[in-house]
Amino acid sequence: MKVLFILIVLIIINISKSFLNNKINNKLIKSLKLINLYATSTQSKQSNSNSELWTPSSWKNYPVKQAPKYPDEAHVDEVTNQISKFSPLVFAGEVRTLQEELAKASMGQGFLLMGGDCAEAFNEFSVNHIRDTFRVILQMALILTYGGGVPVIKIGRMAGQFAKPRSDPDEVKDGVALPSYRGDIINGEDFTPESRIHNPDRMLLAYHQSSQTLNILRAFSMGGYADISRLHAWNLDFVDNLPAGNRYRELASKVDESLRFMKAIGVDVRSPTFTQCNFYTAHECLLLPYEQALTRQDSITDRWYDCSAHMLWVGERTRQLGHAHLHFVSGVGNPIGIKVSEKATPEELIELLDIVNPDNIPGRVTIIVRMGAEKLREKLPALIRAVQREGRIVLWCSDPVHGNTIKTESGYKTRPFERILDELKAFFEVHADMGTHPGGVHLEMTGKDVTECIGGNISEVLLGDLDKRYLTHCDPRLNGNQALEIAFLVAERLRKLQGLQPLFNENFAM
Repeated sequence: MKVLFILIVLIIINISKSFLNNKINNKLIKSLKLINLYATSTQSKQSNSNSELWTPSSWKNYPVKQAPKYPDEAHVDEVTNQISKFSPLVFAGEVRTLQEELAKASMGQGFLLMGGDCAEAFNEFSVNHIRDTFRVILQMALILTYGGGVPVIKIGRMAGQFAKPRSDPDEVKDGVALPSYRGDIINGEDFTPESRIHNPDRMLLAYHQSSQTLNILRAFSMGGYADISRLHAWNLDFVDNLPAGNRYRELASKVDESLRFMKAIGVDVRSPTFTQCNFYTAHECLLLPYEQALTRQDSITDRWYDCSAHMLWVGERTRQLGHAHLHFVSGVGNPIGIKVSEKATPEELIELLDIVNPDNIPGRVTIIVRMGAEKLREKLPALIRAVQREGRIVLWCSDPVHGNTIKTESGYKTRPFERILDELKAFFEVHADMGTHPGGVHLEMTGKDVTECIGGNISEVLLGDLDKRYLTHCDPRLNGNQALEIAFLVAERLRKLQGLQPLFNENFAM
């Protein structure tokens, strides 16, 4: 309490000075948020908000959307009992560190970058595949940090993104109907009766692959690969000679100059700040038996954490009020993402926040907006006003890919790059108009040289290119070149918000 008292006294002094300078509004808001951050973060360590009603298995008392239909429930119990005895994949302390970073970002002091495959696949697992996605995220984070002037929170859709929701329970080919492919953790992609059976043993495979993926990511992020002095080596081979690669090299040279200057004035550029990075994982909370099996009670705080990932999100198809997925995430201590489309009403959003974050803890909730540009401009302002009116603390994040999927005449699902940029532009413009912080971007992307999303201002993928390297197991992904292009455009937009000069002389803006 002494610390809180001193904090309040300092803030009152700061506010008094602000009166003299006629700048009270912004400082007062930040000060009140700081008090709330301290009070709620310490309070949150004591208990779960729903501790009296919630247990890791209490979701079973609610309706479940997108649930697999296993032929033998007893075998499901055997598998989940095994997993419940396995080591956690992530640890509560790591989760709390992420929430602290997200709390700062929700107050305008950071930017969230989430990226990775639409769905991970067992047969694609390799160190090189993980490395390439990891390094394109490192490149994007460097661009956003240096260009945008803000700390970047790096989260990979990795080490658990195995399940996918489906609009239709069945897939029909040549008059034959089989259960839809729901991701490798549930069934196989091959269109055969054997492959499409919902098989609980796949949860064991998903756990072990996630464990290996996290070991690799920890080695890369803490073992020297993320050393900023290696920033030139992060460039992907297929991007290296493209305009995005050239632009990245130009920026890397500027960072090199900054590092030389810091070294010259005595800054230790070999410290962990420069040689390591925090890298977190997230996936959609979809397969609840698996999530329950990996939920653990923290020995320090007695809180429950879903130790399958640092962050979880609830998708548009499973975030219904009074249903199982929302109930489950309400009781775990992880940061939670909530995806909202144009269907979400202001009243519904506040009800969602009441359930997931009744104590209004900073960093607890990220609202991931996926609407398409036109509908976003129309619908998002009302959601922001509702959150402001109720005094809720959230981090606003754009998912510009999911609302822009189309199907070509040749049958390929794709996403036009121009539509993705238009939604991102709309997201930033709405927040500028509302005076709120555009706090992040969530992308389905890969480090591979795929041709799945058409367009691109620098190295365009044409409709006729789709069949060249269309490798996705689910939805189309941005390739490394397109992902870098988005990072540069977002960095320029962040610079514009801060009144800074553009990074590059040529016209390259969103």
